[in-house]
Amino acid sequence: MTFTHRRALTTTATVGALLLTATACSQDSPEQVVATTGSASSSAPASTPVSASASPTGSDRSTPMDIRVTIDGKPVDATLNDSPAARDLVSLLPLTLDLEDFHGTERIADPPRKLTTENAPEPQAPKTGDLAYYAPWGNLAIFYKDGPSASSDLLVLGHIDADTDQLSRADRITIEAAS
Repeated sequence: MTFTHRRALTTTATVGALLLTATACSQDSPEQVVATTGSASSSAPASTPVSASASPTGSDRSTPMDIRVTIDGKPVDATLNDSPAARDLVSLLPLTLDLEDFHGTERIADPPRKLTTENAPEPQAPKTGDLAYYAPWGNLAIFYKDGPSASSDLLVLGHIDADTDQLSRADRITIEAAS
C-alpha cells in the first residue's frame, strides 16, 4: 500500500472516529450529527463541524514538548511537536550529534536508529529553525534556510529558536529532555 493511500485511510479513519465520538457524546441522533458535519450548504442547525482539517499538523501540533538544546556549547530554546516521530526522538535522549552541511540549506546528523514514521502529520515545507527527520536516510536536519516544498519523506519534528548564523555554522548539537 502506498504512503498516499495509507494517509487517505488514516484521514478517513480519523474522521470516522470523530463522528463516532460525536455521536456517542451527543443526545442527537446519528443522522443529526452527520448533518452537522456536512457542507455549509446543508440546512442543518449551526454547530461546530467535526473535520479532519481541524486537527493540528507539523510544528503547530498540540501539546508541544520543551527540550533543552545546546548548539556548540550555547543553549537555545527549542520545542518538539507531539508527533509520533518527535516522541520517538525523545526516547533516544540525551543525544549529542556532530552536524555537517547539506545543500547549503540544512545541517544534518544521524541518530542512533531510525525513527517511526507511522501516523506522520501532513507534509509541510520546512522553515528556518525547523528540526526535521528525513525518513529515507534516517537523519535529522536543522534548517538554517527555508527548505524545499513539502515532502512526505520529510517530517518536521519541532523548532529551534536560534539565529541563522548560529544554525548555519553549527558543528555539534546536544538534545536533552527538559526537566
